[in-house]
Amino acid sequence: MDRSDPAPIALFVYNRANHTRLTVEALLKNPESAASDLTVFADGPKASASPAEISRVRDTRAYLETITGFKSVNLILRDQNRGLAPSIITGVTSMLEKSDRVIVLEDDLISSPFFLKYMNEGLHRYSSDDRIASIHGYALPIPELPETYFLKGADCWGWATWRRAWRHFESDGALLLKQIKNRGLGREFDLDGSYPYVRMLRDQVKGKNNSWAIRWQASAFLKNMVSLHPGRSLISNRGFDGTGAHCTASNQFDVTLTREPIILQAIPVVEDPLVKARVSDFYRSHRLSLWARVLKKLKIRE
Repeated sequence: MDRSDPAPIALFVYNRANHTRLTVEALLKNPESAASDLTVFADGPKASASPAEISRVRDTRAYLETITGFKSVNLILRDQNRGLAPSIITGVTSMLEKSDRVIVLEDDLISSPFFLKYMNEGLHRYSSDDRIASIHGYALPIPELPETYFLKGADCWGWATWRRAWRHFESDGALLLKQIKNRGLGREFDLDGSYPYVRMLRDQVKGKNNSWAIRWQASAFLKNMVSLHPGRSLISNRGFDGTGAHCTASNQFDVTLTREPIILQAIPVVEDPLVKARVSDFYRSHRLSLWARVLKKLKIRE
């Protein structure tokens, strides 16, 4: 694949046709979409699915058949329900067997018209830098962040990576947890105690959640890799809108999508300590409510 071509896009969906439509419509406002290959991974209905849930799965798939506007659209329609984590892990892996890079979205993420530009520029600029795990599109609602910055680890709300980085993904959460404990990195992994990453990973090991994202975060963190983040958000997450069972609505992650493109500049490829401190302060100020909602979302979506 020519490095000048846009990276292929992987979209993961299940049974929310309207969410999926909004995600696709937002992507199509990116000029690069017309030259981008889109692969949609649609999970199958659960074995215990009600007739209403099966109907929602069918409605979502019916919408997928209408998608146009990309260079190509490839639909991977699963007969059985794999769950979000196995679907993303196997889907991203299969994409990176064919391409050296991929952009990843889920059905509750709305992108800015400048999302694909930023993703592709970041993927190109840092393609050969083994210190970098991913390019991330979401920015917390913290004012006056730098245009771009690096944070240690990886993230999951509108992201992109390379084959060279994804090979470090470790699916064994127990192994990751053991390494963090043995190396005395628990507090650092938890953003100096401001966010419960260790708890999320421990819960994944215990089967209380099936998060792929916490394992991706831990895998990159343990390799001392960083990810590029924008100072203004290119992604809005609609997953806290209360549409899922037992999922409480929240506005604490709400952002206004940037109306201007993110300009990639030459910055040191190290974690920005000032931004890390501000992110930690944000999480501390919203501690109980944010943790509860994120943990609920993990249990429902993954």
